[in-house]
Amino acid sequence: MSQFNIEEEIEEIARGEFERQPVPQSKLKSWKSFLGMYAGEHAAGTEFVIGPLFLTTGVSAFDLIIGLLLGNLMAVLSWRFLTSEIAVKKRLTLYYQLEKICGKKLVIGYNLANGILFCFLAGAMITVSATAVGIPFDMEMPKLTDTMPNGATWVIIVLVIGAVISLIASKGYDTVSKAANWMSPVIILAFVACGIVALQQLGVGSFKDFWNIWGEGKEPFPGQIKYTFWHVFFWSWFANAAMHVGMSDLSVFRFAKKSSSGWTTAAGMYVGHYMAWIAAALLYAVYIQSPEAQAILTQGQAPTVAPGPLAYNAIGIFGIIAVVLAGWTTANPTIYRAGLAFQAVMPKTSTFWVTILAGSIATIAGLFPAFAMKLLDFVALYGFILAPVGAVIVFEHFFHKQAGIIQNYAQLAHIKFNKSVLFAWGISFGLFYFISVEFNVFLSFVTLPAWLLCGVLFLVFSKYSQKKLE
Repeated sequence: MSQFNIEEEIEEIARGEFERQPVPQSKLKSWKSFLGMYAGEHAAGTEFVIGPLFLTTGVSAFDLIIGLLLGNLMAVLSWRFLTSEIAVKKRLTLYYQLEKICGKKLVIGYNLANGILFCFLAGAMITVSATAVGIPFDMEMPKLTDTMPNGATWVIIVLVIGAVISLIASKGYDTVSKAANWMSPVIILAFVACGIVALQQLGVGSFKDFWNIWGEGKEPFPGQIKYTFWHVFFWSWFANAAMHVGMSDLSVFRFAKKSSSGWTTAAGMYVGHYMAWIAAALLYAVYIQSPEAQAILTQGQAPTVAPGPLAYNAIGIFGIIAVVLAGWTTANPTIYRAGLAFQAVMPKTSTFWVTILAGSIATIAGLFPAFAMKLLDFVALYGFILAPVGAVIVFEHFFHKQAGIIQNYAQLAHIKFNKSVLFAWGISFGLFYFISVEFNVFLSFVTLPAWLLCGVLFLVFSKYSQKKLE
């Protein structure tokens, strides 16, 4: 799921240039560069958790397989016709584009929210790696319903992993980026191997046998909600909402020669968000059939969703290594990104110390299994919070003439805080979050309405607040 280090890799290629100016023609890259990046970066640590979690929701075979197929297609279309379309025309980073529209002070608030959410995601990946590292120590694995640390061994392992990841991230991105590129094929191979072995362990000999793993669906596990086709469809569409409709990947596709490079995201969606999720779900299907899991279910509890033991059961030591690498290659660049976001808030603080700060927050978050065990809910919330900000960019780009508003108003009017943006986001977020909580509506169901409302309100508020510029 996580392609957070793609942006960093491209910025490293550009040697840190063009952060506040359009990318020149001489630095543009072909679609092949993006294909490899997206294919590798979406088969990561999060996939080892998300796949099994789908199984805990009692989803049916049709709802999962077809829901993922179409939901991921919508994500690809969002990248292709929104993100990459705007990126090749503007060729600016998300942050500089937001600054032109929102003003510097409002972008600081966005960076703070982005940084904190990145830390929580990195914390979930530290949790993932810890489930693999803990196997040789016979560590008790966190349960699906656990929120607090379950013992001293868990705390020590998480702290050590968090410290190592934070220190590596703080040393700079060159080594991290190169290592991640080497590790990605290994992780993808591990997912394929896990899926094949799990199919054998489940006795699957035909497509019908494969389909019957989910069948017509079952009751969700304790503490989980029942997923239907629409839950899977909208969740998979907006799992990366911050990146496509939220416009974060403007920073990536500004280097693309053509907007058609947006189609390369299909490699990430169908290698990572389709093959890898289903392969990871198969691992959990094997575990559910074990006497241990059946005994837990008989007691009315949910069996643990611990990626380390699941992968180890399928492919042995290679599984442990793959889970550690998958968690590491996700957490490391995510902590680095969080550090850069915090640096925008504290510009006088060195990159080293803001990264250490981000790593410390992520490590503390990793101590609490809830961030990983509730990853479906967290990812939905993450997209819901950040996606409407992208609507401001999209609606201004496509509809500024029809609405009669001035593009990049904050920059041209020399204002540091565009209230039209804040009010549009605040109203759309507040209204639909209230609907979600008060009426128990699945959060991914209201992400699109919130995004649309934010864009429309921005145009309306801008129309009445903008003054003519000399």
